[in-house]
Amino acid sequence: MKPIRAVRRRAAGLFLALALVSTAAGCGDDSSSDSAGGPEKVTFGYIADYSGAVALAVARKQGLWKKAGVTPELKVFTNGPLQVQALGTGDLDFGYLGPGALWLPASGRASIVSVNMLGLADRVIARPGSGIDGPADLKGKKVAVAEGTSGDMILNLALAEAGLKPDDITKVAMDASTVVTAFSSGQVDAAATWYPLIDTMKKKVPDLKEISRTEDYYPKLTFPNVFVTQPKLATSDPALVKKVTGVLKAAGDWIAAHPEESESVTADFLKLPAGQLKGSTKYVRILPSDELTKLTRDGTVDGWFDELAATFHRMGKLPDPGKARDYYLGDLYTAARKADRS
Repeated sequence: MKPIRAVRRRAAGLFLALALVSTAAGCGDDSSSDSAGGPEKVTFGYIADYSGAVALAVARKQGLWKKAGVTPELKVFTNGPLQVQALGTGDLDFGYLGPGALWLPASGRASIVSVNMLGLADRVIARPGSGIDGPADLKGKKVAVAEGTSGDMILNLALAEAGLKPDDITKVAMDASTVVTAFSSGQVDAAATWYPLIDTMKKKVPDLKEISRTEDYYPKLTFPNVFVTQPKLATSDPALVKKVTGVLKAAGDWIAAHPEESESVTADFLKLPAGQLKGSTKYVRILPSDELTKLTRDGTVDGWFDELAATFHRMGKLPDPGKARDYYLGDLYTAARKADRS
């Protein structure tokens, strides 16, 4: 009988040990692994430039995904609309959009989980001798612009500020690199574009004038780039979306505290020469998560998206601009716990 009692004692001890392990596992939080015992997997899209990749570069470098209990599969894209298309087909869980693509969330095709950073690079510029000293002087002038970009957006804002309509100017649509050539060679009177392209133009037209700047409209309106998710994922698995948002919050805080280092981290992530992205933070505003939380709670961020939706409506890209509260997951953002917190 002794061997039988010994077996029973060992079995009881094993059962108790398993119960204790189970109880400990049940005390986890948003940064714990999923019910299968391993990290939760997500697919995440990005664009291979500083703004489009820096948060993911920092998240990898700082080990933020592991802290959140998430394993990302990163996929590179050339633009935002392709990522929204992939969200719609279920091939992507999260993605990155620049300001020129923000009409897509406003149309209900994606949900914004976080603002990444604010772009400050866009300008309407004029050639010396063109007679253009302010937005009102654009009337009747020939203006080069890459349609559907943030350059197109700031041109629209400048015209609206002056009480002008798009048909009050001669709008010459071309790709961004051709805008540089057309402006530099004097084929147009003005252009709506952004830095660092304007630096190239200044080499040939050093006396160009900046007629309208992104900062002119801040804080009422700004040009944010953002992270988005599938609307149905935000509804069906908010806990996972919070985990990913926590990673983005922690990454954003690190970037805000180490802007120059973030340029080299991103260059390494993109396998670029170490100094190739130097100066990338010159024309962006990086908001720490505490500040972005405050601006979310007081309605400022909703206001940015609502104003942009109105701009897209004037541009003819958004027939029925919705309200930001329907596609910016502000409550989820403020509730998400940063991945670097213990």
